[in-house]
Amino acid sequence: MNSKLFDLSTEVAVVIGATGALGGALAEGLASAGATVGVLGRSKERGEACVRRIREAGGRAEFFSADATSAENLKAAHQEILKSLGAPTVLVNAAGGNSASVTVTPEQSFEAISTEDWRLGFDLNLVGGALLPCQEFGPAMVSQRKGSIINIASVSAHLPLSRVVAYSAAKAAVISLTQFLAREWAPYGVRVNSLTPGFFPAEQNRALLFNPDGSPTPRAQSILGHTPMARFGEASELVGAAVFLAAHGASGFVTGTDIRVDGGFLSQTI
Repeated sequence: MNSKLFDLSTEVAVVIGATGALGGALAEGLASAGATVGVLGRSKERGEACVRRIREAGGRAEFFSADATSAENLKAAHQEILKSLGAPTVLVNAAGGNSASVTVTPEQSFEAISTEDWRLGFDLNLVGGALLPCQEFGPAMVSQRKGSIINIASVSAHLPLSRVVAYSAAKAAVISLTQFLAREWAPYGVRVNSLTPGFFPAEQNRALLFNPDGSPTPRAQSILGHTPMARFGEASELVGAAVFLAAHGASGFVTGTDIRVDGGFLSQTI
């Protein structure tokens, strides 16, 4: 096998949301493949911890503070990255999540969801999770005729899950935006794809999946029963797909696709 297929040593990768569990794992994974990584997020403490892990493993990384829902923040971070690391050639949009305020409780009905909650869900997962970062970093990639953008979707984009309707709708919009940009930017050497994780325990969903004693909640048991591999994913298991999509040698003719890393969740019927 050609060892250069997955070599990212000439790439500058920006990972937005790298202060979270999945984003951090992706940042570390891209760095392990040779990329210089810009770690972007709101938490300086967690961002710098991610940078330390990358550097201790022999990689190159730097933290940049940014709120992905702020165009001004992203523009300022982009300028800092250009000065410190060079022009980004890979963008991973891993910001987002599902807060308690946009989760429908079992006692609530659909019509009880406020427009403010809908807007929050879309701001977190579509506007900050893909739209604004693509608007900021995408045109520069178009100008340099090279780039790979990886948007993080969700199984709930394909099969809307109970209780997280705003999150599901926003993630479906992320896939639609991914396909739109893939078509628009393909003539300029910029590839745009999405990754669909299954269920990976993280800070945002831990309370939904585990009881205080660590045992799975009824919702977690239902998820595991619907997952052919009968387990949750580990953050490191997203890395291979991300490196594949980032590496121009491995996926140079891949754009507009969605790669599912879900343990078979979306293949399960009855």
